[in-house]
Amino acid sequence: MTKHEKFSPAPFQLDITSEVCPLTFVKTKLMLEKMPVNSTLEIRLKGKEPLKNVPNSILEHGYVILSFKPEEPYGALDRIHRLLVHKN
Repeated sequence: MTKHEKFSPAPFQLDITSEVCPLTFVKTKLMLEKMPVNSTLEIRLKGKEPLKNVPNSILEHGYVILSFKPEEPYGALDRIHRLLVHKN
């Protein structure tokens, strides 16, 4: 199974793997605000703070988390995760 088979592509995508808090959620929020209602955003993120803060902030703002898992099941502690978010 390839990386592309593990996750179905979302119509909107955001890579914040090189960002640090608070820019991680600022960029996420700006993207979500631009998206139409009933759309899905796939976010790539890594790092202790973003992995904790971004999902918490998404929920606090009323969005729905569809999935949240690492790209690879095994690897370094700072591995990249994918977060699928639905905008109501």
